[in-house]
Amino acid sequence: MTPQVRAVPTAAGTTRASSYQHKPPPYFIRVATGGLIYLFAKTFSRLGNPEKMFARMHARRERQYAKQNPFKDYVPGKQDVFVATYAKSGTNWMMQIAVQLIYHGKAEFDHIHSLVPWPDIALMGGFMRGYAIPLEQATGWQTAPEHKRVIKTHFNWSEFPYSDDARYIMVIRDPKDVVVSNYHFFGSTAVGLIPPMETWLKIFLAGNTLGGSWAANAVGFWAQRHRPNVLVLSFKSMKKDLRGTVLKVADFLDIHVSDAVIDEVCAKSSFDYMKRIDDKFRNWAMLPWDPDPVMIRKGAQGGSSELLRREQQRQIDAHFIAELERMGSDFPYEEFCDLA
Repeated sequence: MTPQVRAVPTAAGTTRASSYQHKPPPYFIRVATGGLIYLFAKTFSRLGNPEKMFARMHARRERQYAKQNPFKDYVPGKQDVFVATYAKSGTNWMMQIAVQLIYHGKAEFDHIHSLVPWPDIALMGGFMRGYAIPLEQATGWQTAPEHKRVIKTHFNWSEFPYSDDARYIMVIRDPKDVVVSNYHFFGSTAVGLIPPMETWLKIFLAGNTLGGSWAANAVGFWAQRHRPNVLVLSFKSMKKDLRGTVLKVADFLDIHVSDAVIDEVCAKSSFDYMKRIDDKFRNWAMLPWDPDPVMIRKGAQGGSSELLRREQQRQIDAHFIAELERMGSDFPYEEFCDLA
């Protein structure tokens, strides 16, 4: 069946042709894929082996990344702005800031991934197929005021392509907040499949949740911070000073706009605004009869106590401080994270 071509408005007031539409795959594909994953997870759950299940899933993902990296043949250009994060570390927030700066505060979209490609998604397949516009179809940057395009990735530094021409924005978040955020997110994405928090924490510390090892991800990003086309930010600093963050990103992207535009970008990147348009960032549920998960949930810094006991928070701090030391990294953990 030939895809329907539609006109997509651009910030310049013109239109561009695109065959991409952000919509779930056919019902039977979602049922088949979700059902298989559900049965697989329930089988392991009954056997009491959720840790083994996630370890196997992670090992399988790693093999896929090595064989089928969707960035393998891509050479980034001057138009490309990579937003790279460990999953649930402020990804949508930074995408919104960058996109609104590129469109001078006037970016409008039915869904963020109608505008922002996410090449990683090619490895997920199934019910996630078609979730984000393919890189080759994301041509809106050609008529954007700043002629730039945001590309999202959860890959580690070593897994996505580097070019001196492109820009790279990395956001690193306190792992205590990350594990709570991804517990809520995956619990709502695949209702009934998430193990108890005690088990989920073990899986996270073992590096077997989506994204792998938090420490390896942070170390890889931090090691690149001296490159002129790399900007490493903490979620913590973003929460403390949104306007300062917007100004820093604008300067990094060589975007020079009026205070009025900066005000507009800040307003559209605020938690309250993004919460109101949560459906424009939301994923669809694994099973079609489950509710779509909330994407913009709390966006809090230091809120992990809602699910973690103090001794668990200390366990996370101790684990990752030890991991960073083992890796020989000078990553300033206390600067990015709140010690329990």
